[in-house]
Amino acid sequence: MKSAPARTPEVTGVLVRTIAKLLFLPTLVTAVAILIKGYAQPGDGFSAGVVGALGVLLQYLSFGRRAAERLPLVGLAGKGAFAGLLIALLVAAAPVFLGQPVFTHYPLAGASVVYVGTVELITAFLFDAAVFLVVVGFVLGAVQMISQTIADEDEYRGPYATGPEFDASAGTNAGAADGVDMESSSGGGRR
Repeated sequence: MKSAPARTPEVTGVLVRTIAKLLFLPTLVTAVAILIKGYAQPGDGFSAGVVGALGVLLQYLSFGRRAAERLPLVGLAGKGAFAGLLIALLVAAAPVFLGQPVFTHYPLAGASVVYVGTVELITAFLFDAAVFLVVVGFVLGAVQMISQTIADEDEYRGPYATGPEFDASAGTNAGAADGVDMESSSGGGRR
């Protein structure tokens, strides 16, 4: 007779998951607001990246690894970090090819600025957006690697892995819990 598959215990309750769902979009909107206002007021791409990554981290903690990794933002984290790094390097190095010092921002002082709504499109904003992508990509990539390592470790142990032989604090003699003397069973003890 087959036994029922082992269910993983729910770590969070309904209230925590509901609040996490409700906070996800406002967290991302706040991150974008910090990114847009960052070059004109206190705030920047780094702060916006941290806020955005914390919104996704809340989803990891509330719903678990599998549910959080279905979010499009998590799937694109690595590519976003690479794109952000490439954009940041281009913004930093492009002025050198034009005979200007590194990190010279365009448009230069006195030149006309292109606007999208109320946002000025200047290279400082582009650099902040690149930093945002790098920070979000790095944090989500690190969280994804850690959660994958934990999942692989749990899978290696198996669904019924309980007891002192899997508990690091139980000591080094795992067979002693089963009543087996490791020295005599391995042929190294007295006979």
